Amino acid sequence: MVTTSRRMPLASFKVLDLTAHRAGPTAVRQLADWGADVIKIEAPGPSIDVTGSRRDGPDFQNLHRNKRSLTLNLKTPEGLAIFFDLAKTADVVVENYKSTVKYKLGVDYEAVKKVNPRIVYGSISGFGQDGPYAGRPGVDQIAQGMGGLMSITGHPGGGPVRVGIAINDTSAGILLANAIVLALLDRERSGEGQWVSTSLIEAQIFMLDFQAARYLMRGEVAGQAGNNHPTSAGTGMFQTADGYINIAASGDSLWQHFCKAAGATDLLDHPDFATVAARVKNCDALNVRLAQVIRRHPNDYWVEVLNQAGVPCGPINTIDKVFADPQVRHLGIAKPVEHPKYGPQKVVGQPIHLSRYPQPEQLGHTPEPGEHSEEVLRALGYDQDAIAALRAKGVV
Repeated sequence: MVTTSRRMPLASFKVLDLTAHRAGPTAVRQLADWGADVIKIEAPGPSIDVTGSRRDGPDFQNLHRNKRSLTLNLKTPEGLAIFFDLAKTADVVVENYKSTVKYKLGVDYEAVKKVNPRIVYGSISGFGQDGPYAGRPGVDQIAQGMGGLMSITGHPGGGPVRVGIAINDTSAGILLANAIVLALLDRERSGEGQWVSTSLIEAQIFMLDFQAARYLMRGEVAGQAGNNHPTSAGTGMFQTADGYINIAASGDSLWQHFCKAAGATDLLDHPDFATVAARVKNCDALNVRLAQVIRRHPNDYWVEVLNQAGVPCGPINTIDKVFADPQVRHLGIAKPVEHPKYGPQKVVGQPIHLSRYPQPEQLGHTPEPGEHSEEVLRALGYDQDAIAALRAKGVV
């Protein structure tokens, strides 16, 4: 759990975390990082994440910090009874099972609602809770393909390309966290909880944003544009004398600032590049000319000169250089964690800043399996003998 001198904004809420993979844990991480008391419920036995990642690996440790862990076999009557005892006083339950699994286990929304009508129940699935694909397993790359992203990523003619992150898992998780907070706000007014859900495919389509809107409003089916901007010219990646940079010189104002700062004023009056429409029409020829200009100087030169001129420009950083960047260091998004078993760690912190709630200097560690089982069970009224009996039966 987060430790800070000030009570965090979600500190009054208790969350039961039934998630695995990445999308669900991402949603719960948003709640945990802002102070919610999260009890991660996981099966007793060997602790290998279903994605195949090791518990002590960076992926798992980054996803599950700031939680308490209770091992609980939900396939036993005793395990279910403990779950529902917890659910009676919980505010939120989050799961990302395949859509049918929660019903088989008996921990679906309607079942939980019977013991706690105020519960906010959050679900993520691959393709939605109903419909022709509801029973299918879904993972990030499948949604990237089915949701259109891979068709617009990569260089023209090079075939579909996946993006280098689990963008649908992450975006679906953030969207579900947003939905959970909306439902908690609504509960303040209505007094009732509700079931909120999203899916990887919906998150992917949502993230298409303007590319999806181009089709819905104009019937335009976007294709691959490589490192060029898909709808404007003057924005893209260019090779310098010693590396690569991104430049965004779209629109007339930025284009004029760029040409003057780059010493390329001859392009301003060139009939093929004089207007936005002309630059879009002649984008390939424009990129050839820009490449000739940009290769004259190294990265640092262009980053300094163009930013001073008000033209967005930045280097293509490898991940080590990202975290070495002065602005990134100033923002402090790499957060320290002190793990009692694995020692000092760093994880990716929150990109959100609240003026009344300074982010904690250090986040809570990802728990070991069942690290807090006894603590949680004692709070429910189980004594030492009862807990020992549950352990002997494989319930916890």
